[in-house]
Amino acid sequence: MRSSIILFFVMILVSCNEKSNKGELKSSNTSTIDIQAELASIEETRQAFMKAVKEADGETIGKIVTKDVKIVSPGSTDWSKMYEISKNKGPFPYDSIIMFPKETIIASDSVAYDFGVSYVYYTNSEGIVVELKDNFLAILKKGKDGIWRLHREVASSNVIE
Repeated sequence: MRSSIILFFVMILVSCNEKSNKGELKSSNTSTIDIQAELASIEETRQAFMKAVKEADGETIGKIVTKDVKIVSPGSTDWSKMYEISKNKGPFPYDSIIMFPKETIIASDSVAYDFGVSYVYYTNSEGIVVELKDNFLAILKKGKDGIWRLHREVASSNVIE
């Protein structure tokens, strides 16, 4: 009995390992997904977002989020101060952001999630640049035009490096 259980777990591990090493997934419509190309495309969106925030380019930001985007920001005192000071700047009221993804998973041909750490910089009311960190979990959707867009984001000021 014990050896049957061990054999069962070994088979599961081997099966999971074979799927994760292939570098390609199949979606429900049986088309092959090029994981590396999709990851590169998500990185392009991430870079465009960071650049647009730094340049206060709301038009570009609007193009790389879905029309029904929802964002839950960190609720700590430091983050609340930033949002109060910058309340007229919209949902991304900081001067710049640097994102360090730790895990990006392509779930299907049109949905992915991105988990990582962000460093956000803003200028407080005394003119001092303040750094805030957060962990983020973002759900991305790929549009018919092939562009990955931010659809949902939940962030926490309790940072796990």
